[in-house]
Amino acid sequence: MNHGDSVITASGLRRRYGPAGDKGYEAVRDVSFDVRRGELFALLGTNGAGKTSTVELLEGLARPTGGSARVLGHDPYAERRAVRPRIGMMLQDGGFPAELTAAETVTMWAGCTSGARPVDEALGLVRLDGRRDVRVKQLSGGERRRLDLALALLGRPEVLFLDEPTTGLDPEARHTTWELVRQLRAEGTTILLTTHYLEEAEALADQLAIMHRGRIVASGTPGEVIGAYPARIRFAMPDGWFVGDLPPLGELGVLRHEETDGRVELQTRELQRTLTGLLLWARDKDVELEGLDARTASLEEAFLAIAGTAAESGRDA
Repeated sequence: MNHGDSVITASGLRRRYGPAGDKGYEAVRDVSFDVRRGELFALLGTNGAGKTSTVELLEGLARPTGGSARVLGHDPYAERRAVRPRIGMMLQDGGFPAELTAAETVTMWAGCTSGARPVDEALGLVRLDGRRDVRVKQLSGGERRRLDLALALLGRPEVLFLDEPTTGLDPEARHTTWELVRQLRAEGTTILLTTHYLEEAEALADQLAIMHRGRIVASGTPGEVIGAYPARIRFAMPDGWFVGDLPPLGELGVLRHEETDGRVELQTRELQRTLTGLLLWARDKDVELEGLDARTASLEEAFLAIAGTAAESGRDA
């Protein structure tokens, strides 16, 4: 991708904590990616993978040990004054004064924000308008996360950084937040998201990257990342029939199969071809494949396979 098309660019980013050698720790190791305008980019990884350390470099909260970061054409650390009014940040912990109400918290933040939205508009976006006069200490954990998001949106940002935005939210609030994020993206906001909810990344992301031990080990669209892993077909063999009675599995496009207590699992990269052959066989034999279930791989399966492969091989990447 041409960096000129990018709103966020990480080029060979490195971030080290502590001194050189064994006494220090390199949390971010040669990380590179681009995020285009109006795109939602999800950064995934296990705890300690380096996601938050990477995002903090892009937010301008720390100077990279190596490499470079660009946001809206500027160095977010060295040119913070040019970048800060145009971005919104939702950190993992907002650290609000406990005695202020939700409305007072937004009002205080608005005083430090150029072109801030009206307080009630900001609270209404995250559905906290009915809790405007409740003290922060009396808000639930999920409500405090929504207050975090209201503050991130206060300045109508061009670029929005969301670090674990739906942690602590109930399923209804999480899906409401997803709809708000989709609306912001449709309006042209560029969003960088970190999340532990893989279904969240699968539902929202245009592009994603998976980090492990400070490096990106897989990237692409959710479909591209998931497509690298086989689909699965599960069913129970009819009474009196065995796996050996099926058509040759290789001819059906099956990569491998397992059988446990009469339940069969087939793995394939050609789901339609394999399923069609299986169903035609069942029709011709006049048998029923009980509990038939066919599905593509999920992002969770791809994530676990990638993380497991990297860990087992002992690689840093």
